[in-house]
Amino acid sequence: MAILGILAINIAGFSGPMVTATTPNLLAPARLMDEAAFALSFLVFEGKMRALFTLLFGAGLVLFWERTEAAGRDGDVLQMRRLAWLLMFGFLHYVFLWWGDILFLYAACGIIVLLMRPLDDRMLLWIALSLYYGWHIWGMVDAAPAIHAETALRRHLATPADMELLAGRLAPVREWAAQELHEATLPYLELVRIKIVERPFWQIQMITGAWSETLPLMLIGMVLYRRGFFDGRMPRWRVRDIALSCTFAAFVLTALFLGWAWSRHFPPVAMDAAIVWGLAMPHVLGGVGYAGLIVLAAPRLARGSFGRRLAAAGQMAFSNYALTSLAMTFTFYGWGLGLYGQIRPATQWVFVIGGWAIMLAWSKPWLHRFRRGPLEWAWRSLVEGKPLANRRT
Repeated sequence: MAILGILAINIAGFSGPMVTATTPNLLAPARLMDEAAFALSFLVFEGKMRALFTLLFGAGLVLFWERTEAAGRDGDVLQMRRLAWLLMFGFLHYVFLWWGDILFLYAACGIIVLLMRPLDDRMLLWIALSLYYGWHIWGMVDAAPAIHAETALRRHLATPADMELLAGRLAPVREWAAQELHEATLPYLELVRIKIVERPFWQIQMITGAWSETLPLMLIGMVLYRRGFFDGRMPRWRVRDIALSCTFAAFVLTALFLGWAWSRHFPPVAMDAAIVWGLAMPHVLGGVGYAGLIVLAAPRLARGSFGRRLAAAGQMAFSNYALTSLAMTFTFYGWGLGLYGQIRPATQWVFVIGGWAIMLAWSKPWLHRFRRGPLEWAWRSLVEGKPLANRRT
């Protein structure tokens, strides 16, 4: 569910330019149906699916460690080796497929989370919430003058200082969008050269901007797993209460902001501040709420054909993540079909649903013949230091 939902947000970055993931109106006025499509993604998917995926990654760190230790092996060593190889995969994904890689970020934050694993749950939760909300509150305070200037401009009350402040915020965004549109037309090997030669430290920059969300959410996922949230040890009524209350609160808080933003046609400065900083609470609430709903639905889903296809897509999340990047960059970039910058938000849903269909269609037949997805097999073989048997007999 998480890997499917992330595509609904990443599609704006794939089809470009990147700023269209923040607002549909900065580069050109959007139609009503495009604003509606953007609003739907914003309400249901934005931040929440990323939070869900990050929570699960944190839980997975503990799960892998426990299973490794139970098998009589050193869980810390194998997990560190696992994350080191993920760093390499993330770098390769960035260079050869898409700039929006999260594997490198997750591996780097995962190493820190692994070092914090011996701490008790209360301490981990305290650290996670302090980092998460402290950083996001600071970000909103820093963004407040620009939001005020944008509001003043919309009301025709902007001072020269307001105009200068807004220009300083928006001019680099427009310049970067123009650069993205140009680079999207370049041959494949030229794009690879640019990432290696001109932007080799792009992923380090991503870590500096995103660790304050990723690291705390991984810690929360670790605590939820240790408390039995994912595997049935926590009472079902408690999981149900957490799932419903968190999901409801996340939707209400997001809807309140969405009502304000949509009526103003998604002002870019306020939207950027909200997505990066201001909606921190509904993002984490949505991630926890969605996780709880999936846990509650899993036993029934697992008995049906659709549920088994979802499970197979999840077992091959790594391969599906890379396959999505390959399919979408081929669709939108100049070395493929060249649709970059031409697809409006409403039409982007055609590609989202197509991507979902591909992931659900191929994962189950593959796992019928093989134990792991192709990239899962490669990753695990590298961790073990030998090629593992993968074909089912």
